[in-house]
Amino acid sequence: MDESQYSFDPSYGYTIEQLLTVRSPKAPKDFDDFWQQRYQRALLINPQLYLNCIAENQSGWQVFEASYTSTDEFMVRGWLLLPVSGEIKRGFIVGHGYGGRDGPDFHFPFKDAALFFPCFRGLGLSTSTVISAEPYWHVLHNIDDKARYVIGGCVEDVWLATSALLGFLPDLKGHLGYMGISFGAGVGVLALAFDSRMSRGHFNVPTFGHQSLRLRLLTNGSAHSVQNYCQTHKKQVLEVLRYYDAAIAAQRIKIPIHCACAMFDPCVAPPGQFAIYNALNCEKQLYVLEAGHHQYSHQAEQDAVLMAQLEHFFAPLNA
Repeated sequence: MDESQYSFDPSYGYTIEQLLTVRSPKAPKDFDDFWQQRYQRALLINPQLYLNCIAENQSGWQVFEASYTSTDEFMVRGWLLLPVSGEIKRGFIVGHGYGGRDGPDFHFPFKDAALFFPCFRGLGLSTSTVISAEPYWHVLHNIDDKARYVIGGCVEDVWLATSALLGFLPDLKGHLGYMGISFGAGVGVLALAFDSRMSRGHFNVPTFGHQSLRLRLLTNGSAHSVQNYCQTHKKQVLEVLRYYDAAIAAQRIKIPIHCACAMFDPCVAPPGQFAIYNALNCEKQLYVLEAGHHQYSHQAEQDAVLMAQLEHFFAPLNA
């Protein structure tokens, strides 16, 4: 892997054997209470899903612009894909990376599914005048307050997306899956740790794993922003981030999980990714990527293998 374009080694010198031994940090005593209370409050909200059809048949899908109300009365927008023909047997919430998304994805091999693509608050279609859409600043929004930190709101956006989809298609109860990449994967870990409505999940190069280690490793991306801020607000930030550690949350997940973790990643340090996978106490599968957030020669081949694995992994949802 070519690391010459970086001022640091995005593999951090870890072998696969070493990555598989990275442990998660100790949880705050009130970690579960903190998140359970937020989850229960979120369940009380009527998301008031609104759909507007913008394409009757695009690659075999009906395409809808979607919006729903999340916590703090935040309007979350995105897209919903429904198959043009056939029975809808399962549903997916699909989380995006920190680059946001400018449209739904049509490449998933789930032609019998409803695919919901929300844009997390402040990002993509869910931009706001009070939250920066720039990842460098978005990740810092209210980072000094564990109750108001923007990542917590994004987790709640996942929970309300689930409520919205189940409200629209109630027969999908027991047939829901979550897929997230990078930022959306880290948010997904935190969400699935406390939401019993999901049956399976996939995390691709998940962030927010082992926060104290994440802040010590040279990196690009949103973690670099947090590292810079932490230089002058270390004690307060570290205390807040203990509640937003995906490796701690992963220990609470009870459903089957598929992870794709990278050996080389300049934006989400691999030890943090593997800390999440290692912490899982549920049925789990791992696919090791050569790299994340970096172009490499075998990427298309690995992407194809990963998609085939996901098709098999999520097959039980349509049973």
